[in-house]
Amino acid sequence: MAQEIKPLPGVGGSAHGGHHGEEHSAFLQHHFATMDQQTEAGKLGMWIFLVTEVLLFGGLFAGYALMFSSHPEAFHEGHHHLDVKMGVINTAILIFSSLTMALGVRAAQTSNKAALIKYLIVTFACACGFLVVKFFEYSHKWHEGLLPGKFYSYVDPAGHASDPFIGTYFSFYFMMTGLHGIHVLIGMSAIAWILWRALKGQFDSEYNAPVEITGLYWHLVDLIWIYLFPLLYLVR
Repeated sequence: MAQEIKPLPGVGGSAHGGHHGEEHSAFLQHHFATMDQQTEAGKLGMWIFLVTEVLLFGGLFAGYALMFSSHPEAFHEGHHHLDVKMGVINTAILIFSSLTMALGVRAAQTSNKAALIKYLIVTFACACGFLVVKFFEYSHKWHEGLLPGKFYSYVDPAGHASDPFIGTYFSFYFMMTGLHGIHVLIGMSAIAWILWRALKGQFDSEYNAPVEITGLYWHLVDLIWIYLFPLLYLVR
């Protein structure tokens, strides 16, 4: 009869990682020795992914800075077509959603199922609100002809000619805000997934890594917008 091989105590986790039946948890994957090891590996993977996201948006920020230095008049003219009030509303929404996400993570860590569900619902609702505001912004620009590159067709009511490079500004605007919007949708999908699992009572003080990892991603989404808002809406 083959002898069962058990993980050594403390491998990939704390010295008592094998206690409390961690190796028997329904959520422990076979290639990890303990839940602590699995959680740390998951968080490390998310941090590495977040670094690649910073590099992605960092390249766009660098390109924006380069074009702004070459055509400052066009970028100044472009930002006057943006609705700063809507930008402020979306910034407030995302900052608040970061707070509720953090509170949700804390609720999961303290086995507070009701609070976790409540905060996840509020965070998801905030994400929906953000996209609704962005939809109205995009709709206005579509109807006005404030579009990227060669598709720019805005006609000034006063008859003033637009800077020929203003389409470049809107290329960056739609590229960066559109890519950020995709990240919001991905974050909403992740939040909906952990909300569904929370409703089934799968998270508690012993197992809450998916909530914490989703929280890390959502905080990055919020942080990127905090950089996009002044860069696009408050050009000086």
